Amino acid sequence: MSNEKSHPPLGPVSAALVEKARNFYTLNYKPREMILDRGRGAVIYDLDGNDYIDLGSGIAVASLGHCHPRLVKILNKQSKKLWHTSNVFYTEPPIRLAEKLVELSGFARRVYLCNSGTEANEAAIKLVRKYAADRGRDPSHREIISFAGSFHGRTLAAVTATAQPKYHQGFEPLPPGFVYCGKFNDEAAISALVNDKTCAIFVEPVQGEGGVVPAKAGFLQHLRMLCDKVGALLVVDEIQAGMARTGTMFAHAQDEVAPDVVTLAKALGCGLPIGAMLVGEKAAETFQFGSHGSTFGGNPVMAAVALEAITILSLPQITKNVKERHIQLFKSLGEINAEFDLFSDLRGRGLMVGAELKTAYKGQANAIADLARKEGVLVLIAGPDVLRFLPPLNITERELNKGLLRLRNAIVIFMQEFKPPAA
Repeated sequence: MSNEKSHPPLGPVSAALVEKARNFYTLNYKPREMILDRGRGAVIYDLDGNDYIDLGSGIAVASLGHCHPRLVKILNKQSKKLWHTSNVFYTEPPIRLAEKLVELSGFARRVYLCNSGTEANEAAIKLVRKYAADRGRDPSHREIISFAGSFHGRTLAAVTATAQPKYHQGFEPLPPGFVYCGKFNDEAAISALVNDKTCAIFVEPVQGEGGVVPAKAGFLQHLRMLCDKVGALLVVDEIQAGMARTGTMFAHAQDEVAPDVVTLAKALGCGLPIGAMLVGEKAAETFQFGSHGSTFGGNPVMAAVALEAITILSLPQITKNVKERHIQLFKSLGEINAEFDLFSDLRGRGLMVGAELKTAYKGQANAIADLARKEGVLVLIAGPDVLRFLPPLNITERELNKGLLRLRNAIVIFMQEFKPPAA
């Protein structure tokens, strides 16, 4: 076990800022009690000078780490030229970005740029229904199917597409026309739901918020077949799993499936807010003038950085590092599990990995993550029972090893302090 000391309590400036946040923010977040201040690569520092190995990447956003020098250079260059024009006018960066996304995807014909993953999914919801309407389907035949454990965003339509009731509570009435398949990775369950009312199936190749659950072999191909059978569109939500996170630029490539729509965000801007909807040939002409829009979508600053980001993420050394660090991460988590018997399952693709807690430790993922933070490593959770690891894709072997040693320190403390609930 490392002899590094746990981080001390908050300094006075940090404590005062945390208190201000509690007073002035709406209460929909519960951030950990720290003030992050600066970062470089996979290391991030708080205002008190403590360093952390970042194994969360801002929920799969900072996939090239913090302040990557090539991205900083592009950001500075574009910020001195032009910030915003709206989509009343063309600018060069979003055109170049759209071209690159079409080229990399292998299936897309057109691209819609927006500001977030939720907005990309909102656009996809509107697109698939417009596609159905254009083919004479009445509103009762424009149903969208999604899966238990899915997560597609927080706006009202996107959260309704998210088949997790906990996100719906208090926001009813929800928009109609959404159907939930109660079992992900179950061909029989989804086959029983698809009919002539279905206009689209939304699916994540790896469910992120639902516990880091990959689609099993052949499942996305089965969805493709069902969509083709009833004239529906297959929408693949790669907001978390895409952009090289799982070892290929697009996660669905590993499933050898051709989608009709792919939604992207998070790592697309590697820290700056941008989203995209990629549309294949079938629905490429569905959005016409006035169908949809975004004031900030395709902002030249965000687009310039995103173009550079995906250029870097496409490099062979990134793919190689993802594969090597995947092996390292699984090996180290396996060794931790052999020592502490903490996990019931380790799963995921590339550097999108979940460690599910055994029954005896159910509900303790957040407690472990907070202890990890105090030991100098940032990890995420995917629900109350799963530790989630989404490190930068260019994290080094040494940095990952250091972060996992700190995680082990936190688990030692957790095992000493944990008191199982009374029977």
